[in-house]
Amino acid sequence: MDSKKTSEKKIVICVSGAADVAHCGPEVLQSARELGKQVAEQGCILSTGATSGFPHASALAYQEAGGFFSLGLSPATDEKEHTDLYFLPPDGCDVIIYTGFGFPMRDIILTKSADAMVVGCGRIGTIHEFTVAFESNIPVGILEGPWTTDEVIRDIIRNSNRTNPKIIFDSNPKRIIERLVEMAKENKDRRELGDVEMVEEIKAKV
Repeated sequence: MDSKKTSEKKIVICVSGAADVAHCGPEVLQSARELGKQVAEQGCILSTGATSGFPHASALAYQEAGGFFSLGLSPATDEKEHTDLYFLPPDGCDVIIYTGFGFPMRDIILTKSADAMVVGCGRIGTIHEFTVAFESNIPVGILEGPWTTDEVIRDIIRNSNRTNPKIIFDSNPKRIIERLVEMAKENKDRRELGDVEMVEEIKAKV
């Protein structure tokens, strides 16, 4: 066995998307499944919010494709709360961590623990996860489709008064995961954008 290969750090890719996909169009779950399959084929760890809908479809496809490890971060405090209070699925993950922090704080932990994120059709929680990733200098791939999430995110970026080369848009699940893997490997600087800008401003004044 090649010790170098076994000791290499696995890249963690987070799949973010809507738990309720009724507004996303008829092909959305197939797109989610293709993302999960591609994350598995790239040899990466998959992380999700241990939720239903888009992330759940990705997680199931990831496991079916023989993915290395699927991690879920739940907003609940335990399994009973996960299923009975939040009505979230118990399957699709090799391990579920029960954060007990509810959705907003769970979103932050989920995002900041990933090496890269892919965003599908989503709602406000997905937008929250995207903005955390944007600010945290984490590579993000926005999957374009018949939904409006990609256009909403384009508007956010246009009005953010910031640029971020680590945000990409693509309609092809295979290509977007391949690009995210490359970006994650190259992303050595995980300082938050606010910190980087502050340092640059200080340098300019000296």
